[in-house]
Amino acid sequence: MKEITKTSRLAGQLEKLYNLLNTDFFNGELEPPVITIQSTPRAYGHYTLVDMWDVKGEGRREINVGAGTLDRPIENVVATLLHEMCHQYNDTILNVQDCSRGGTYHNKCFRDCAEAHGLIVTRSDKYGWSHTEPSDSLIEWILNNNIQEIKLNRNEFGGIRIAGGKSAANGGASIAGTSKSNSRRYVCPVCGQIARTTKAASLICGDCLKTMIET
Repeated sequence: MKEITKTSRLAGQLEKLYNLLNTDFFNGELEPPVITIQSTPRAYGHYTLVDMWDVKGEGRREINVGAGTLDRPIENVVATLLHEMCHQYNDTILNVQDCSRGGTYHNKCFRDCAEAHGLIVTRSDKYGWSHTEPSDSLIEWILNNNIQEIKLNRNEFGGIRIAGGKSAANGGASIAGTSKSNSRRYVCPVCGQIARTTKAASLICGDCLKTMIET
């Protein structure tokens, strides 16, 4: 997989990723929002419940991916985007409220939507069904679509946890770095080529013919 190291490429990749997820997980029903990459020191991302942007006279929602959370495994970044897309689906397609307490407590409506769209959901007393991780099927989808690694991250201080407001439904309640990835990462010791699998494997780099090392 190629690695993303420029913000210009990153913005385009997130938009492309959104479109792929929309097609394969939501049957293309979602209206593309404006995707932003902003500092969110207390959340992995957010979705706005109101039109935050005007595009050629038409209102658009916003989905943000936290700039300081991009160095996580690619499947976790994809899961964050998919998490926010579930909020959008509940809001604009099903017309149901999936969060309360200022957008921080995720209810069973969110849980059901997330589980139906490739995410594993766990509950906490404070934030409800807010913590999401990629399922094996989502990881397989990422591998099959050759989703690129992101090697670009904004250095931010402090832990990352849920944060909310009246206009946003936020995702990702756990502290950054505590979520265990379901995939295995292999790197070629010569050229640095990266590969991922959902289980232990013996891989050889096709370019260098060297055994890849699990990291």
